[in-house]
Amino acid sequence: MTDAPTAPDLAPDLVHGQAQGHPKAIDLLVNAAAIVPVEPAGAVLHDHALAVDGGRIVGILPSAEAARRYAPRQVCERAQHVLLPGLVNTHTHAAMSLLRGLADDLPLMDWLQDHIWPAEGRHVSREFCVDGVGLAVAESIRGGVTCLQDMYFFPDATAEVCSAAGMRAAINLIVIDFPTAWAGTSDEYFAKGIAVHDSVRGNPLLRTLFAPHAPYTVSDGPLRKVRAYADELGIGIHMHVHETAFEVADAVTRSGQRPWARLKSLGLLGPDFIAVHMTQLSDNEIAEAATFGVHVAHCPESNLKLASGFCPVQRLLDAGVNVALGTDGAASNNDLDLMGEMRTAALLAKGVAGDARAMNATQALHAATLGGARALGWDAEIGSLQVGKAADFIAVELGAPHLSPCYELISHLVYAAGRGDVSDVWVAGRELMRDRRLLSLDQTAVLARAAEWQTRIRA
Repeated sequence: MTDAPTAPDLAPDLVHGQAQGHPKAIDLLVNAAAIVPVEPAGAVLHDHALAVDGGRIVGILPSAEAARRYAPRQVCERAQHVLLPGLVNTHTHAAMSLLRGLADDLPLMDWLQDHIWPAEGRHVSREFCVDGVGLAVAESIRGGVTCLQDMYFFPDATAEVCSAAGMRAAINLIVIDFPTAWAGTSDEYFAKGIAVHDSVRGNPLLRTLFAPHAPYTVSDGPLRKVRAYADELGIGIHMHVHETAFEVADAVTRSGQRPWARLKSLGLLGPDFIAVHMTQLSDNEIAEAATFGVHVAHCPESNLKLASGFCPVQRLLDAGVNVALGTDGAASNNDLDLMGEMRTAALLAKGVAGDARAMNATQALHAATLGGARALGWDAEIGSLQVGKAADFIAVELGAPHLSPCYELISHLVYAAGRGDVSDVWVAGRELMRDRRLLSLDQTAVLARAAEWQTRIRA
């Protein structure tokens, strides 16, 4: 396996080990053909090992040196694999996996109002969310996702399932103007959301963000409360913004104001705000996103499928905006394949910009890893492989025909590899998948529950 030259002058904290003397006892040593740490950008480390102890990365160094420095309790040999940070899915509706394919080939508002919202009204419950999140987590782990941000009802169910499965998750505290199975009034949404926030404090795999659904479903009063509570609790805000041209035009017709301007006037925009979709943006709005430090969760395949529009990714990157990737829900995508999303994002950015250099492979990988971690305020812990960070990482096997030959590894990961090439997944040092076999979930039971829901929903 060959690729572009290894990045020179790697940051010193990429290498760590025991001084001269006895080898240091550690939990795990993974030897791989290569490691792509994401930081520094473009770095590729050949014949390296990742050392893990206590759920954290304690060393990234040549395999031969690692053998001398460490006495691991477990050794994992991955001679045809590349290690990279676990992928971060910055926007999804996990339980909606149970609605996958229910209403395809429709524009957003028809899809929502005529099919999805009625189906949710009939079927959404805590049981629905437990089983739907279980299905989504199983799919996500198999695709190399180690962290997801979930915007949906019954966030306590998402927290329960993710915690049990060892999945890192940003749990969203939903806010919406109309009653649902989760809450009936604005006050109840906030009370229940804050109770979920309190219940997950102290769990290192979970954190919370407020999630007002969208400008067209949340009025000014609750939005002001979202900002006040977010400031008080020190948590972020995650919201669909400028998803379609219709949304923007309708807001202008009703109020004379674009949704972005309304959110700005209400004080929502800031470095703790994640704007999802953002397909309809003026130059001034892009500049303001950079000024406010807003993060963008780009969902290219959902936007394409619903014909929602094109996020101007390269213009955002050029302005200095942090761009992350999300799949959206499996009801509108129809999968939770973030590796596929990486490829689509890079290709779409080139088509929209009319420039083959737009969103290059290194930038696409960054968006799927460190960009997502940064949007969630978790970049000190995850998103890249560095000594001291949590050991959230995956192994991608490079031995299949569609991955040969290999000249530039990062480009290969973005443009040629797929989620089926992910063989192993670790979160905080815990192995969640080994040789493509789930370890923290009973896949047979998960699929049986999904089949039961299919029968109910179809009826």
